[in-house]
Formats: sequence, structure tokens, C-alpha cells
Amino acid sequence: MPNLTHEDILSLLRGVVDPERNQDVVTLGMISGIQVRDGHVAFTIEVDPARAGQYEPLRKRCEEAVFGAPGVLSATAVLTAQGGARPEASKAPPNAPKAPNTSKAPAAQAAPGGGSQKTGIPGVRAIMAVASGKGGVGKSTTAVNLAMALKKMGLGVGLLDADVYGPSLPRMMGLSGRPDSADGKIIEPKVAYGVPCMSIGFMVEDDTPMIWRGPMVMGAVEQLLRDVRWGELDVLIIDMPPGTGDAQLTIAQRVPLAGALIVSTPQDVALSDVRKGLNMFRKVEVPVFGIVENMSYFLCPRCGERTEIFGHGGARQTAAELGADFLGEIPLHLAIRETSDAGTPIVVVQPDSAHAKAYLALAERVAEKLEESLDALAAAAPKIIVE
Repeated sequence: MPNLTHEDILSLLRGVVDPERNQDVVTLGMISGIQVRDGHVAFTIEVDPARAGQYEPLRKRCEEAVFGAPGVLSATAVLTAQGGARPEASKAPPNAPKAPNTSKAPAAQAAPGGGSQKTGIPGVRAIMAVASGKGGVGKSTTAVNLAMALKKMGLGVGLLDADVYGPSLPRMMGLSGRPDSADGKIIEPKVAYGVPCMSIGFMVEDDTPMIWRGPMVMGAVEQLLRDVRWGELDVLIIDMPPGTGDAQLTIAQRVPLAGALIVSTPQDVALSDVRKGLNMFRKVEVPVFGIVENMSYFLCPRCGERTEIFGHGGARQTAAELGADFLGEIPLHLAIRETSDAGTPIVVVQPDSAHAKAYLALAERVAEKLEESLDALAAAAPKIIVE
């Protein structure tokens, strides 16, 4: 296989001309963030935000120009609306990971008011987000065990790890290795406990830092969402990155979320960020299913004494203040941590434990919220009457 270099990729792209300006994309300084690894190529195309919606054909031509070269197994181009192209293409950091191909994924496009057209995923009935205002509150543990609990209820469930900088889904689900792709375009998800899973963590080594700019992260998340053969699912759970940054906002604006679940611990420092997260979802018109209090209390395994290490009831009070539902309490317990680290979710391996039952109770409430949200969407849809 030829040893592809950044200059090789630029040479290939010099053959792609922007018809509006009659110059190639390299001369115009539109190409940046080139990554080459094991025959997989990824790069970004910086475009004028005012013309973002017109660039999809150009993006496809760029991918085709690179994909047709000897030694190229996949080519991924992501549009970024930066407001001005740079005179020279920048190089990616050493050991940059490969990204999945985006040939069939919609490009990131600007829209009036900062929003964009929301596009669903074929075969997926509902998409929901599990979010948190800050990191370290057990959001991913909640997302994984919620997925397992919904699966036990008979629903078809998928899991997407949208935290590019700190993916944890592979470890928590006991999965490793890169996913397969028969055509270099559509990715086959990894499957554990009957749940299809996707994460950037399948494509990079554990100790590889993700030194990506915001637009590249958003493009990667959308590719992981749309370029995966999810199959027929009742619900796809997105384990969101913590906080309220660009990636979270992009998902909320571009994906038709049926609703969002917000995870918090009881202490004030976490609850202050819950307000920000909840208000973000409300501003982009995503229903908030409610708030879950994680690490709510600790039961001593020896004496049974209950200790409220981080306080107690803060999430319930915050939910009442914000007009949101309080969906339950998840205890702090060694078994939850151990099973998560081992890749064996507690709902699966200890289904009769009190901790697993807390997740099952949460899943029942979430399932009700999902049905309510889908019914509301159906009622709001326009109806065609033929007379």
C-alpha cells in the first residue's frame, strides 16, 4: 500500500475546482485538518457560511478525488463554516485517528437563526439524549444501565457515545477493536448484550488524545450517528458530552430528539450546571424528560446504614424549581462502579439487586416519557385531507 502523505492528498485535491471561483480548493485555501492513517483519509473543507448549503456537491467531489487514489480505503470530508478560508492547509497532529467515511451523511450546513434541518435516522423510532451539566456525575453509567433496562423491557435499543474527547462506552460495554465496514462507507456497530453501540473509542487507542477543533468534533459525531447500520430500533440513546458546548448544541439542533434526560449529583456545584443544561434544551425546543439524582445516597454493605455523602434531595428540589419532573434516585455503591469498569452493566449481571431495580424503575418512567413525546409529535404533524 502506498505511503500516503499530506502532500499526496493536496495533489489529489488540486484537481477539484470550485465552479463559483474557477480555482481549485487547495489554491483557495479551503482544505485543512488533513489526517492520514492506515489508508483512511479525513480532512475539512472551510467554506463561506453564506454559501454553506451549496457546497455539498463540492464536498462529494473532494471525497471522490481522494477515494479513487491507490491505497485509499476510505475518504471523509467535513464542511466547516469558518467565515474565511486560510491560505495554507494545516497538518493534523501525530497519531491522528482515522474517521469513518461520510459519503452518505448530510454535511454540516448553516441555517437562519443558527438552526438547521433536523433529519432522523432510518429504522430508528426515537432518539433521546442523556446529558449532564458537568462531568463526573455518572452520566455514562446511567446511560448504559438505562439502555440495558429498556432492553430488558423488550425495546430495541442502541447506544451512541457522543463524547469524542472522553469516550467511555467501549469499557463500560466490554467492547474493543475497530468496527467493520464492507464498503468503507457504512459502519457495522459493535454489539454487546444485544445492543448495537458506536463510539470514537473504537477507532483510537486508549492513550491517544483527541486534538480536534470544534467543527471536526461536530462532523465526527454526525458521522458516527448517521454512517452506522443501526437497524430497527425503538430508541437510540445518545450519551452526550458533559456541559453545553458546540457538540451538544449541534446534536440538539440537527437531530430530532424525542427528549433529554439530565443526570446530576445532589450537591449545589453540580445542580447549578443542571440549570444551564436544562435551559439549553428548552431553548432549542427539545423536551426535557426530567432529572435523575445519581450517587444520591450510600448504603453501607456491612451495617446497612444510609449515608448521604453528597447531600440528598438537591436534584428533586431543583427539578421542582425549574418545572421539570424528578425521575428518581440512583445510589452510590461499589457494585455499580465495579460492574461498569468490568464492562458488565449491573442491570445485566445483578438484575435482582436494589441498584439494578433503581435503573429499571427509571427505565419505566423514561419509556412512558418517550411514548408521550412520540404521541405529541404525531399529533403536531400536518394532516392531508382529500375531499
